[in-house]
Amino acid sequence: MKPFTATACVLLGVIAVLQLVRFAAGWEITVDGHVVPVWASGVAALVAGTLAAMTWRESRR
Repeated sequence: MKPFTATACVLLGVIAVLQLVRFAAGWEITVDGHVVPVWASGVAALVAGTLAAMTWRESRR
Protein backbone atom coordinates (compact mmCIF):
# COMPACT_ATOMS: atom_id res chain seq x y z
CA MET A 1 0.00 0.00 0.00
CA LYS A 2 1.35 3.40 -0.95
CA PRO A 3 1.96 5.95 1.84
CA PHE A 4 -0.71 8.39 0.67
CA THR A 5 -3.29 5.63 0.40
CA ALA A 6 -2.47 4.37 3.88
CA THR A 7 -2.68 7.90 5.27
CA ALA A 8 -6.03 8.49 3.56
CA CYS A 9 -7.43 5.20 4.91
CA VAL A 10 -6.34 5.98 8.46
CA LEU A 11 -7.56 9.57 8.33
CA LEU A 12 -10.96 8.62 6.93
CA GLY A 13 -11.27 5.83 9.50
CA VAL A 14 -10.51 8.19 12.38
CA ILE A 15 -13.03 10.71 11.06
CA ALA A 16 -15.67 7.98 10.79
CA VAL A 17 -15.05 6.80 14.36
CA LEU A 18 -15.15 10.34 15.78
CA GLN A 19 -18.38 11.12 13.94
CA LEU A 20 -19.88 7.87 15.20
CA VAL A 21 -18.89 8.74 18.78
CA ARG A 22 -20.54 12.16 18.44
CA PHE A 23 -23.65 10.51 17.03
CA ALA A 24 -23.83 7.95 19.86
CA ALA A 25 -23.04 10.44 22.65
CA GLY A 26 -25.31 13.15 21.28
CA TRP A 27 -22.73 15.91 21.59
CA GLU A 28 -23.97 19.28 20.41
CA ILE A 29 -21.90 21.36 18.01
CA THR A 30 -22.58 24.98 17.18
CA VAL A 31 -21.10 26.63 14.08
CA ASP A 32 -21.50 30.39 13.80
CA GLY A 33 -24.56 30.33 16.05
CA HIS A 34 -26.27 27.44 14.25
CA VAL A 35 -26.63 24.04 15.90
CA VAL A 36 -25.49 21.14 13.71
CA PRO A 37 -28.00 18.27 14.08
CA VAL A 38 -26.68 15.06 15.60
CA TRP A 39 -28.09 12.97 12.74
CA ALA A 40 -25.64 14.72 10.41
CA SER A 41 -22.81 12.96 12.23
CA GLY A 42 -24.44 9.62 11.48
CA VAL A 43 -24.45 10.47 7.79
CA ALA A 44 -20.86 11.78 7.97
CA ALA A 45 -19.73 8.59 9.74
CA LEU A 46 -21.35 6.46 7.06
CA VAL A 47 -19.78 8.46 4.23
CA ALA A 48 -16.30 8.57 5.79
CA GLY A 49 -16.42 4.88 6.69
CA THR A 50 -17.51 3.94 3.19
CA LEU A 51 -14.73 6.03 1.64
CA ALA A 52 -12.15 4.46 3.98
CA ALA A 53 -13.33 0.96 3.10
CA MET A 54 -13.38 1.71 -0.63
CA THR A 55 -9.87 3.21 -0.51
CA TRP A 56 -8.53 0.23 1.43
CA ARG A 57 -10.22 -2.22 -0.92
CA GLU A 58 -8.92 -0.40 -3.99
CA SER A 59 -5.36 -0.49 -2.64
CA ARG A 60 -5.48 -4.28 -2.23
CA ARG A 61 -5.98 -4.87 -5.98
